Amino acid sequence: MDWFTAGEYEIARQILQRGVAACFMIAFVSTIKEFPALLGERGLLPVPRFVARVPFRRAPSIFHWRYSDFMLLSICWVGVVFSAFLIIGIPQQGPPWAPMIVFLFLWASYLSIVNVGQTFYSFGWESLLLEAGFVVAFLGSPDVAPPITIVIFVRWIVFRLEFGAGMIKIRGGSEWRDLTALFYHHQTQPMPNPVSWYVHHLPPWFHRGEVLGNHVAQLLVPFFLFAPQPIASVAAVIVIATQLWLVLTGNFAWLNWITIVLTFSAIDDATFRAVLGVVPASAPAAAPAWFMGSVLLVTAFLLVLSWAPMRNLFTRGQLMNASFNRYHLVNAYGAFGTVTRVRYEVIVEGNDDAAPGPNAAWQEYGFRAKPGDPRRMPPQVAPYHLRLDWLMWFLALGSRDTRWFEVFLLRLLQADRTTLRLLRHNPYPDHPPRWIRARLCEYRYSTRAEKRATGAWWVRSDVGMLVQPVAYEGGPSQAGRNLPP
Repeated sequence: MDWFTAGEYEIARQILQRGVAACFMIAFVSTIKEFPALLGERGLLPVPRFVARVPFRRAPSIFHWRYSDFMLLSICWVGVVFSAFLIIGIPQQGPPWAPMIVFLFLWASYLSIVNVGQTFYSFGWESLLLEAGFVVAFLGSPDVAPPITIVIFVRWIVFRLEFGAGMIKIRGGSEWRDLTALFYHHQTQPMPNPVSWYVHHLPPWFHRGEVLGNHVAQLLVPFFLFAPQPIASVAAVIVIATQLWLVLTGNFAWLNWITIVLTFSAIDDATFRAVLGVVPASAPAAAPAWFMGSVLLVTAFLLVLSWAPMRNLFTRGQLMNASFNRYHLVNAYGAFGTVTRVRYEVIVEGNDDAAPGPNAAWQEYGFRAKPGDPRRMPPQVAPYHLRLDWLMWFLALGSRDTRWFEVFLLRLLQADRTTLRLLRHNPYPDHPPRWIRARLCEYRYSTRAEKRATGAWWVRSDVGMLVQPVAYEGGPSQAGRNLPP
């Protein structure tokens, strides 16, 4: 059954399996380091409370059976080990069911985490990782040729990701239509990196070209991923190039990297052979009947699930980063339908006075990646995902889900060690502060002249008090109020 196989995509299969496994490893490592403080037994939004009010049928997770930080960490460490095995290629040396079982374990384990992760795991790339892990599970091993239905379905993921993002932009703010969005984006994006400052200061014609190139790459090029070769390979190279530009200019966790990996599904072995001289392994044997049957059943299942996200792409009320089922399969993607023109940051500060007056000396807490100290260079953290820093960005934009922030302020007043490990700088290493407050500040990049004179990457100005000074006795009852419109 030659129609079933895609024998000319062996190199793509190796990249897909190892690349998705690498993203799983990063996801599990970040969960190990952050989940107990954010969502653990004494976290900001504890999982035991969540599963007590949300039934299994709405959020399938092994943690409905039982949750403990030890159990969570154990699952994550197994996930790290299994991901490493896939990166090395050990399961791929066995029969087709070997990598399938390992990938399905990673998918089920991470699904259990995401489904109880609440706002800290509500990002589109969490669902993208889950969908990718489930689909590439059925690529098999080198014992069989890559199934063509799975290879094409991976391209369908990339199409939804890119075309969905393009449609969100066209339907969103006027800045995307008048080509001015990148006048602001490099400065107001959630997590700028060291290059963002320099790109922001490029001339306006360059930024207009960025937007125009983005529209071509997201609204036109994705259709050619399904074209005959070598057109599909050329389209894939364009998508990969645009994603590498996003890698260079920002911190978007593993979103760009997994998109790059998945796009290799459209590059055939002949292209690798012609461009790089890479020769794939010899042709594998015919796929066994059980494997063919499993792949066709899964393909049919995924096609049925594709109806809702496909319809969503062409709906005026298009959803972005939405899952239409509890298993996070065949999702809707997209981001930055509008670009904010002003950057706000929440600055958290402590004070040790008995009763701080107007001239009191407040000490600032430092976060790992989000802008704080104007003289600190924005760090490169992607593909790692700092969930607390991302939520602080949404908080400054006016997010009304502030329960976690209230508890966060309380944990700082208690000098909770697990919470403090999420931060880069704790101004009170020996004892907790008596008071906590949160200020809202406006940030903009320094000009070239300002940076030469002061060394500062940012210029910030006070907007107002987000949380008035609160002490432990009263609790942070005002946390999250008075957010900007």
